[in-house]
Amino acid sequence: MANEHTQVDILVVGAGPAGLAAAISAKEAGIERIVVLEREDFQGGILRQCIHNGFGLHRFKVELTGPEYAQRDIDRAAELGIDIRTGVTVLEVSDDRRVTAISQQGGLQVFEAGAVILAMGCRERSRGALAIPGTRCAGIFSAGTAQRYVNLEGYMPGRRVVILGSGDIGLIMARRMTLQGAKVLACVELMPYSSGLNRNIVQCLQDYDIPLLLSHTVTDIHGRERLTGVTVSQVDENRRPIPGTEQHFDCDTLLLSVGLIPENELSQGAGVELSAATSGAVVDNTLQTNVPGIFACGNVLHVHDLVDHVSNEASVAGRAAAAYVRGKAWQGRSLPVMDGAGVRGTVPQRIILPEVPVDFTIDLMFRPINVYRNHYLVVRADDKVLSCKKHMILTPGEMAVAPMNEKMLEQCRDAQAVTVEISEEKVS
Repeated sequence: MANEHTQVDILVVGAGPAGLAAAISAKEAGIERIVVLEREDFQGGILRQCIHNGFGLHRFKVELTGPEYAQRDIDRAAELGIDIRTGVTVLEVSDDRRVTAISQQGGLQVFEAGAVILAMGCRERSRGALAIPGTRCAGIFSAGTAQRYVNLEGYMPGRRVVILGSGDIGLIMARRMTLQGAKVLACVELMPYSSGLNRNIVQCLQDYDIPLLLSHTVTDIHGRERLTGVTVSQVDENRRPIPGTEQHFDCDTLLLSVGLIPENELSQGAGVELSAATSGAVVDNTLQTNVPGIFACGNVLHVHDLVDHVSNEASVAGRAAAAYVRGKAWQGRSLPVMDGAGVRGTVPQRIILPEVPVDFTIDLMFRPINVYRNHYLVVRADDKVLSCKKHMILTPGEMAVAPMNEKMLEQCRDAQAVTVEISEEKVS
């Protein structure tokens, strides 16, 4: 039996950058009864441990650290009087927008929401998902866990470090561990390109003479009680280790930066359709899922490079949820968005064409499947080319954006699908 049963207009799951931005946007749109539930004891999400700078350049036009960026939204939410409850774990979200949660202070609670915004973020892929041979010794951490130990709890994971994976967290931790006095021996990447932002490769590896070994991976882990070393091998075009290319590194720490997975267990419980390409929800341009009244935004939808993009996307979800609660959700034909050549995981996967033309822009976001130099980003409606723009570089490490304006959307009225693709040649 629940200790509390509450009716709310909008319930937001997660008080990280996406949840905060969505709640703020909904509140500014005039919705009063908003509740945000956060399982951690503090607001701000992952930004609390990201003490490096580089945040906020797009949204605030100033360079901030992660905690500084988060504090701006925390302060704005407090100014608006948004009800944010920390230390609350959401157990279930149902398809009729009933949210069940539990906390030490409130016990079991049930919320009946007019709309639900999912903003749970993502988690790191673990060693178990990689199937690396070797013992289960101490000294192996995900890069995010090591970041939390160093930046929030004041512990050093080790002194001689190898990093597997060149995602942004791994690159940033290469610099952080170096500044803390550790020796980072190498950053090892399975793919022939880095999966992190180019600026992080320069500022976190090259500036500190840390080798980046592309097309390499860890093939053995040594040590019984504590890690004593790793074996690194080169891989072929099929990502299989090449015999005779082994290198041994004496180290006491291995950090894993091998990808992020959206936290979608609650989404699945609500019957939300997930994308095989992004592991996040399938949404339309209002960020509504296939379940009416349930929206998704931020890293639970698809993994972003920049928190600025997370906040902007979440603001769209907040406004759309507010419109849904008022009975003013967009109505119109749904047009599928398809991945074309060189493209994977375009979001949104559907576009609602409003019955009455309105002035708006949709950002189609995706990751290229390879590195492309001087190629064209093409958006088509069936065989009709809506836009064709040349890019100096498109890389899997950076989210690409293809904007669609009102004029382009009007040309989709009779189309069956929109396709985003990368072309070597200019098309018209």
